[in-house]
Amino acid sequence: MKFDTLNLRRFYPQLSAESGHPILKAYCRDVSREIDPERKFPVMLICPGGAYSFVSDREAEPIALNYLAAGFNAFVLTYSVAPARYPSALLQAAAAVDFIRKNAVKYHVDPDKISICGFSAGGHLAGSLACFWNEAFLAETLNTASENLKPNAAVLGYPVITGGEKAHRGSFDNLCGDDAALVKKMSLETAVTKDTPPIFLWHTADDGGVPVENSLLMASALREKQIPFELHIFAEGSHGLSTCGYQSAGPNSPHMINPEAAKWFELSIAFLKKQLDLKL
Repeated sequence: MKFDTLNLRRFYPQLSAESGHPILKAYCRDVSREIDPERKFPVMLICPGGAYSFVSDREAEPIALNYLAAGFNAFVLTYSVAPARYPSALLQAAAAVDFIRKNAVKYHVDPDKISICGFSAGGHLAGSLACFWNEAFLAETLNTASENLKPNAAVLGYPVITGGEKAHRGSFDNLCGDDAALVKKMSLETAVTKDTPPIFLWHTADDGGVPVENSLLMASALREKQIPFELHIFAEGSHGLSTCGYQSAGPNSPHMINPEAAKWFELSIAFLKKQLDLKL
């Protein structure tokens, strides 16, 4: 196994120092001569949530270990949050995908099977890269080609999507400040294009933090642009469920254990296997 902790500014010094130090943690399998010395693993890049005010541990390593167990090599991005604003986190997510793709041999990964997963505001970040990966300023800032920044698929858990009526206002305030034009741009239901990769969405109907309408709006936009997607809405569950199990809930949060909503994980694996032709 490879467990690396990398400061992305070492590799991308053009990332703003004032925005902090984006950290990329790698949880990667080694190959085995006995099994297949040429094996390449699919990747899951994980963006935890936290309303763009912090980066949640609950949606970091527990998610990485689940995807690792399922046959992925996993990376967790600790990105910049307020007072850093757009585009700091987006540039860091793009840099993470570029870094993974350019280091595919080192980490034994398939550069054509890199997915990005995010929760709540981290879902907004993951969705932003899925929608905006080909904006010229990202490739220009990172001194790379736009195609190096594209996630091949995305998994969005109870994501922040809209800056409109059903917005999680705190996330947009932390990301955009009082820039109304930027809030409109970063409302992802308006940002889906023919170049957006396949997206898996899940939410609970009674989410009290980020209204379920966020995922409904995103699903509608994907449908309109004929982008492959899957949407699962579970009847009950708190915001921030993560794995929906004890490993991310802890002993004092029994309401975060939700066996029904926990099905999202296996459903996401099935979706990714189909969309990316994965053999896990």
